[in-house]
Amino acid sequence: MKVILLRDVPNVGKAGTIQSVSDGFARNYLIPQRLAEPATPDRVAVAQARLAAQRRRIERAEQALRDLAQRLEGFRVVIPARVGESGRLYGSITGRDIAERLSQLVGHEIDRRVVELEEPIRSLGEHRVPIHLVGSLRPTVIVEVVPEEGGRAGENE
Repeated sequence: MKVILLRDVPNVGKAGTIQSVSDGFARNYLIPQRLAEPATPDRVAVAQARLAAQRRRIERAEQALRDLAQRLEGFRVVIPARVGESGRLYGSITGRDIAERLSQLVGHEIDRRVVELEEPIRSLGEHRVPIHLVGSLRPTVIVEVVPEEGGRAGENE
């Protein structure tokens, strides 16, 4: 049975796409949970128009952010962090820390949610971090974590 997904469904597809699933899965799970609707010709036309409009929005956003992506590609961000005697960080560097530092250096607001950090950085050195701006724009920045100069717990920069 062909259905139009109303929400993202893991291992099935993203919202707005037309997917072919088994009849029982559609009737017993997807449709009652309001995760999908049957793919009638009218609904398919509406879904395709919605997808086309979304693609146009993403293309416009990509054009607007292409300049920023070129500036960010290979950009080096140095973040000082408190370090113990063994070289391990007190705490960690999160996506929010990277986004704030990038915003200061580049002069453009970077949201913490676009920083694709699998897990917080907990070690000194260089780390490659992708930034997902929009669509296919994913520049990679280099985050260098260095020891803070003479910093103690609770002190500000």
